[in-house]
Amino acid sequence: MQPWFEQAKLGIFIHYGIYAVDGVAESWSFFNGEVSHEDYLAQLDGFTAASFDADAWAALFAASGARYAVLTAKHHDGVALYDTAQNALSTVRATPARRDIVAEYVDALRAHDLKVGIYFSHLDWTHPDYASVRPASMSDDERGNPFAVPAAGEEDPAAWERFLTFHRAQLTEILERFLPDLLWFDGDWERDPEQWRMDEVRDLIHAITPDAVINGRMSGGFGDYATPEQGVPIEPPHGPWELCLTMNDSWGHQGRDTNYKSVRQLVRIFAETIGGGGNLLLDVGPREDGSIPEEQVERLTALGDWIGRHDTAIHGTVRGLPPGHVYGPSTISADGTRLFLFCFDRPREFVVVRGLRTEVVGARLLGAQPRELRRERVGGLGDVPGWEYIHVPDDVELDPVCTVIELTLAGPPDIYREHTRD
Repeated sequence: MQPWFEQAKLGIFIHYGIYAVDGVAESWSFFNGEVSHEDYLAQLDGFTAASFDADAWAALFAASGARYAVLTAKHHDGVALYDTAQNALSTVRATPARRDIVAEYVDALRAHDLKVGIYFSHLDWTHPDYASVRPASMSDDERGNPFAVPAAGEEDPAAWERFLTFHRAQLTEILERFLPDLLWFDGDWERDPEQWRMDEVRDLIHAITPDAVINGRMSGGFGDYATPEQGVPIEPPHGPWELCLTMNDSWGHQGRDTNYKSVRQLVRIFAETIGGGGNLLLDVGPREDGSIPEEQVERLTALGDWIGRHDTAIHGTVRGLPPGHVYGPSTISADGTRLFLFCFDRPREFVVVRGLRTEVVGARLLGAQPRELRRERVGGLGDVPGWEYIHVPDDVELDPVCTVIELTLAGPPDIYREHTRD
């Protein structure tokens, strides 16, 4: 795992594709029968990218506080956002845009010192050779979706081998042309690991981009980190992880979806995520012309403002105290000498930290108007440390989105969890 990833804290997920033309669900809309495959692909004719400005995207992502982004270079529909030589199904060859979206995106991100992530779906529901074999776990009496698998008895192993050749060729193009810092795979679930031969994929990646971070969506257990979606895990994964989250209810642009999370909700989710040692991968869904909806721009800008006011509690930190020690998430500086408490609601007189043996030698509010706070240790007996009270007067002006309190410690946190009496 590359050190930059665990210290990034925030990334931007970009679901951009022809599905934005009619505002339908990306790929799934035809897979689930909401629209026909023919009507879905007819959106190619309406994809203009007329307002797509990769530099403006990158500037916005940097202003949001993100350190990396991930763009859907090819979703399950098989439409490539770059100039693939393997077929004609791309934004360069099959749409009025005639643009290599990925190439422009990569150049812009690097110009703004952001790490480049590329999403690539293993499966391809449009490729004629894809729905050619069935996983061993699928019974013969289960038909399955025809975009994904053939009917029992209609398997074509030779077609599957052709698809794997195509799959490797497109992946090689992405690796060699763009040298991504992060590869975000999806779509491995429709085949057994043996069918995918993911060890070959791993070797291909390591041969061309040995330093690339790889997400965990590669069957066979390959990958560097976990990718839960749409909900902060109550028990965070032990290793590196990333929460994938939409701002409203949709990944790609669906104009009728106005159910946006508020800035406070997004900051809360962000704090809970980094407090558990993860990154937040926050999604945007550009319109077909490449412009990002104003509601999303406003939220990214506000999130960046809040992160800027509290950067020391975010970057250069590790996961915080386990649940139960404080009501809310926390982070700890990498050297262990500072503990940061995230308060979503205004404290009533004080904030309490429990089970902390390490001496607290200072407390202050972070943000636009830092202020020292009174503290006191209450109770405790022998090995049991008691409570650390941090007093927050009612007249103190707190952050309107989320208040952060910094505790300076005499040393790395020594945490008390339980006491057993014989």
